[in-house]
Amino acid sequence: MTHHDHDAPEETMWEGRFIVARRKGRWEYVGRTRGIQAAVIVAVADGHILLVEQYRVPIGQRCLELPAGLVGDEEEGEAVELAAARELEEETGYRPATVVSAGRFHSSPGMVSENFTLVIASGLEKVGDGGGVEGEDITVHRVPLSDIAGFVEAKRAEGVAVDVKLLLLLGAGMLRQAG
Repeated sequence: MTHHDHDAPEETMWEGRFIVARRKGRWEYVGRTRGIQAAVIVAVADGHILLVEQYRVPIGQRCLELPAGLVGDEEEGEAVELAAARELEEETGYRPATVVSAGRFHSSPGMVSENFTLVIASGLEKVGDGGGVEGEDITVHRVPLSDIAGFVEAKRAEGVAVDVKLLLLLGAGMLRQAG
């Protein structure tokens, strides 16, 4: 099988502090600079999942998401699990007792080279209000897993965008509807 553009030289078209735009053969795509990665956190306790909602400039609206954050943006070589625990506490106010990797995933491999590590956080303890760091304006939602589909639909009706990673929570119900 031939992989078109596999051996083409890669060129940097533009680079900022966090994002780089590249071209390789016919393909143009973006990625993270400096080896920065992302961690996405599934935090479930007592039959509830923690979700966050915040304004996202690229889409021009608020977005409902799993808590997430950058790994290695401030400290090179930072462990994914430590970054995820730090980000979960900053964004939601919950501190996990344990954080375990569930593997790496790619959200939009046709245009973004970034991958993220999905982690499972457990043993949650409420230690603050969350809301993120200065200027993030994050709203925290503690949603019963039994009502996740209804909650997501209500947010959509309010005009809130929904991150694709929430399919993790909605997938089985969507498949039952299709079947």
